[in-house]
Amino acid sequence: MSDGRRRMSGGVDPGDRQRAPYYPPHGEPLRAPWDPQESAPGRRRSVPGSRDHLPRQTPIGRFFSTWGWRAYAIPVLVVLTALVIGDAVASPGGSDENQVARAEETPAILGVPSNGEVPPSGELPEGGPFIGAASGEFRIVPGGTDLVGRQTAERFTYSVEIEDGIDTVDFGGDDSVARMVDATLANPKSWTADGAVAFQRITEQDPTFRVSLASPITVRENCGYDIELEASCYNSATGRVYLNLARWVRGARSFQGDIGSYRQYLVNHEVGHAVGHPAHAPCPADGALAPIMMQQTFGVNNGEIHQLDPEGVVPDNDATCRYNAWPFPDGPPVAG
Repeated sequence: MSDGRRRMSGGVDPGDRQRAPYYPPHGEPLRAPWDPQESAPGRRRSVPGSRDHLPRQTPIGRFFSTWGWRAYAIPVLVVLTALVIGDAVASPGGSDENQVARAEETPAILGVPSNGEVPPSGELPEGGPFIGAASGEFRIVPGGTDLVGRQTAERFTYSVEIEDGIDTVDFGGDDSVARMVDATLANPKSWTADGAVAFQRITEQDPTFRVSLASPITVRENCGYDIELEASCYNSATGRVYLNLARWVRGARSFQGDIGSYRQYLVNHEVGHAVGHPAHAPCPADGALAPIMMQQTFGVNNGEIHQLDPEGVVPDNDATCRYNAWPFPDGPPVAG
């Protein structure tokens, strides 16, 4: 993660990472020999306090005389070591409760690129200005909608929120952002088309998830920034779908300047993670419409996406899709 609040000119420049200084290892310690009974050649020198003046010792006495305090410490260390080994054998990985607690402390972040090579197709296009950092707090856009989708479908409630410090005047104001989200999720080609889910925007209760327009720095803090691309994500730990302001303003290269379609894609893709679609998808065939869960922000060519995640599901081939904003671009599936 870059330093939390940096000035940005048009976009966001990641900060330099500093390395800890390297210190070469020391050599062996220097030791000066010392012998109280050392004699000149041909003559033995008797030194007061030397072994010549000591009474003959038993083997146990010699042991304690040689090792001093270490003779008492060794048995204690042996006992402590045995206790530690016994505890490790009894609980090699800790209790199940501790393991679950550690797992729950790790945010489930979905939608960010993996630690691979950045393709040029994923770079932020030129375009309008945006702020790099805002307050980190969000304001709820007032208003709500009726339930969209079948009454028998799984119901997801949501709110639309804007990070304080983001001025939305240049793209129609807060209400315009909310209307775009509402219209996208209510479209017959969106997630409600197959009858599995239904949506309703609310403001008075805790929603299932929050669709949040956020500054790039806030997105990095909650989505990660291992790959230096402006991304968006869903973080189940915070319950937020983070829409990156940089992408909301400038879109993605693969959408060829169609900012409206890109915003619809962005909402559908990240909400897709929130309603149970964690995995990404590859381009199925050259010239086909891109699946909504393809990472179209970074490209519509399989080879380009493969660069980001060589171990992922996208094959390293040259299949190139056409950009697509909808989960069901042909409308509701025909019942068989």
